[in-house]
Amino acid sequence: MIWAFVIVLVLLIPILAIVIDSQVGQALANRISRSVPEGAEDLASRIESLEADIRYLSESFESLHDETEFVRSLLEAPASESDSMRALEPDDVPDRDS
Repeated sequence: MIWAFVIVLVLLIPILAIVIDSQVGQALANRISRSVPEGAEDLASRIESLEADIRYLSESFESLHDETEFVRSLLEAPASESDSMRALEPDDVPDRDS
């Protein structure tokens, strides 16, 4: 019984090699590789949506980072700069009538 299995296996290997190497085998392989699995179009649209979300979040993050750096630089400004940016005294305000 085992000998029959071995003989069939030995004969199938060259037959399979011939079929795979033939034009029919190559055409079958090309068709299989070109076939689009079900739901792939839906998957592609979901990926595009996720990529758009990632771009939006990246831009938002960069904007928040820039704003944070600006506020941090204002808070860390030396005291000499803050003296020069003092509030206007009532006498310093120009008259609106002129």
